[in-house]
Amino acid sequence: MTLPVEVRPAESAGRRALWLAVAAVVMTLVLPLAGIVMAIFALITSIRAIRTLRSIPKPAGTAVVGVVLSAGALLISIAVTALQFYFGDELAAYTECGRGAGTIAAQNECVEQLERAMERKMPFLQPGQVQFPFPP
Repeated sequence: MTLPVEVRPAESAGRRALWLAVAAVVMTLVLPLAGIVMAIFALITSIRAIRTLRSIPKPAGTAVVGVVLSAGALLISIAVTALQFYFGDELAAYTECGRGAGTIAAQNECVEQLERAMERKMPFLQPGQVQFPFPP
């Protein structure tokens, strides 16, 4: 005796691709390294959904939006992850400084140390050009 297999209709492929792309954007904002994986998965799913929807006479607009969102999430997550790796030592020093800072003045000093460290790592900037509008 065989069990019935549930087959997802091709019409829902675009919605699935769009939801995965939205999940990739959210994951990029929360955890950029995991956002890379999720965005790649969403991009592949969206491309397959476009092919599926074009093989039947259905519009592929949601799948196209899924491709755009997942590609944007992929680019942003790669950029943020690269910056985190590039400024890893500076961010670790800032975190360590922030743990020991008990006053607002000490926290501001930690932010200034982070700004100076980032300026040293980016030689194309003038001193004083990196400023955070709020403590990171």
